[in-house]
Amino acid sequence: MATHLDDQDLLALHARALEHFGRLVRAVPDDRWQAPTPCTDWTVRQLVGHLTYEQLWVPDLLAGATVAEVGDRYDGEQLGDDPAAVWTAAADAARAAFGEPGALRRTVHLSYGRRRAAGYAREMTVDAIVHGWDLAIGIGADARIDQAAVAFALDELGPQTGALAASGLFADAVPVPADADPQTRLLGLVGRDAAHPLG
Repeated sequence: MATHLDDQDLLALHARALEHFGRLVRAVPDDRWQAPTPCTDWTVRQLVGHLTYEQLWVPDLLAGATVAEVGDRYDGEQLGDDPAAVWTAAADAARAAFGEPGALRRTVHLSYGRRRAAGYAREMTVDAIVHGWDLAIGIGADARIDQAAVAFALDELGPQTGALAASGLFADAVPVPADADPQTRLLGLVGRDAAHPLG
C-alpha cells in the first residue's frame, strides 16, 4: 500500500526530486549531452528533454485541459541552446502548479483516464526519482538516491510489480539478491541493473 503523505509532505518530496534532477542537469559537462544513459533509447540530452516535456504538461493538466486539448503543443525538441534554463523554467512552473491551494484535490485528465492530482504528483515524483539516477549514471555523477525518496518510490511501485513492464514505462524487472539494499531493489523493480547500469 502506498505511503500516506499529507499534501505538504508530498509537495516537499516532489520539489526535492525536481531540485535533485535540476542539480544534475546543471552539472552536465558540455561533452556529455550525447552520452548514453540506462534508458537505452535515450542520450543524456534526450532524457533531460523527456523530463522537461513531462513538466511542461503539468500546468495545463492541472488547469483542467485534456490530453487532446494540449495536443502537440510540446512536441519536438524543447531544450534549445540552454537546456538547464529550459528545464528550470519548466520544473518551476510544474512545482508552482502543484503547489496552488487545493491543486492536489483536483481531477486531471491523463492519457489513461481521469485521476486525482495527488496521484499524478506521486507519479511525477517517482519519475523524477528514477530518471535522476539515470541522469547521474549518464554523466558520471554520484548516483545515490535519497533514502526517503527510495522508500517512497518502493511503496508506490511495489504493488504494481506485475504491471510495470507491461505498462511500457519501464523495462522488465532485473532480479536482485534477497539481501539487496532498498536502492538496488528499486532499480531492479524498474528494470535497472545497479551493477551494470549501462549494460
